[in-house]
Amino acid sequence: MLFSGGSSWTLLVTAVVFALLLLLDAAIVADAKNFEDVRCKCICPPYRNFTGNIYNRNVSQKDCNCLHVVDPMPVPGHDVEAYCLLCECKYEERSSNTIKVTIIIYLSVVGALLLYMLFLLLVDPLIRKHDAYTQPLHNEDDSEEMRPRMSSSQARGNTVLERVEGAQQRWKKQVQEQRKTVFDRHKLLS
Repeated sequence: MLFSGGSSWTLLVTAVVFALLLLLDAAIVADAKNFEDVRCKCICPPYRNFTGNIYNRNVSQKDCNCLHVVDPMPVPGHDVEAYCLLCECKYEERSSNTIKVTIIIYLSVVGALLLYMLFLLLVDPLIRKHDAYTQPLHNEDDSEEMRPRMSSSQARGNTVLERVEGAQQRWKKQVQEQRKTVFDRHKLLS
């Protein structure tokens, strides 16, 4: 486990509260504004003493031009054609259903991961038991030289990977001890 017991609960509570706030915010934004899936966007640069501006309007693709989108027209009637020639209008289309489905899938995956983390936090103490294989495997004379030296973080064996690595190290030590014993007996017999 990456964090100690107290800070993991704090992290979990913070993550759950953050996820709930995101869901609440998404619901409020979705209800507050009813976005259209199509729009015409005209970007008009500065013209004479008039400042540039961006205009958005929900119109059909055939009506996506300066005359239908720019309202109110900032220039007088005789300059409208010159002003509209400078404006760049683009028809934009999006699929809000695809966006909603993507967000729902994303939030579902995050929620599933949070539930899995909660499950692991609750089940991990039940799975962990006192390791019987940490007791000395040899007689008292060899126990000091054969006992693996572990730091306090390794002694806990927090993750499955650390437990497997610990078991692998103990197995290697046993194999070395067996080799040493076999070669010592071989020397005595010859």
